Amino acid sequence: MGYVFDFKDAGLYDAWFDQTKNRYCLDLEIKLMMDLLSPDKGQRILDIGCGTGISLEPLMDKGLNLTGIDPSLYMLDLASQRLGSQVDLHRGVAEDLPFEDNTFDCAFFFTSLEFTNRPAKAIEEACRVAKDTVIICVLNRYAPLNMVRRFKSFFVPNIFPHAHFFSIWDLERILVAILGNVPVKWRTTLQFPFACGQIAGVAENLKIVQKSFFGTLIGM
Repeated sequence: MGYVFDFKDAGLYDAWFDQTKNRYCLDLEIKLMMDLLSPDKGQRILDIGCGTGISLEPLMDKGLNLTGIDPSLYMLDLASQRLGSQVDLHRGVAEDLPFEDNTFDCAFFFTSLEFTNRPAKAIEEACRVAKDTVIICVLNRYAPLNMVRRFKSFFVPNIFPHAHFFSIWDLERILVAILGNVPVKWRTTLQFPFACGQIAGVAENLKIVQKSFFGTLIGM
């Protein structure tokens, strides 16, 4: 088990997304996740490290069977308030999921793998419980915005010192070690984090732009 969000972290997490610029970032990241996930009605989907439920909320009106798991009771309490009874919530850790093999059609991480102590084990567990697809959305080590975030953490306390940032190559090495030569596709988003206008938004959604190695969020 890695870093577990406490009461203060949980409150600050949701408050951070209430800011307009941060919401713009989140919307781009969620769109990339949804594009990769492409859920079909009736599918069983697991959110590993669901936090306050922000990453599950866009899936709620699509006729899916949704489950979330997180090690933080404080995050799960906020998720319960946000999602109600439409999502089955569990307390647990990514490295030891309390589910049988192939319980879900798809499992995904949305900026949660960064806070595990053993990311390879967490991915292995996701592959065990998901029979079709695993989506990994993580903060990119080489993105300018994430470099700024890490630098600022030396002066302003935040959660980023507890996070392990990944590169595309890091993730590919982990996946090859676990699964061998399996089909992998990736894209990134938030290439222009310091511009959040309409033109930047259009550019962010171009497929050729999303093949950049320097986007803030990697979706694989």
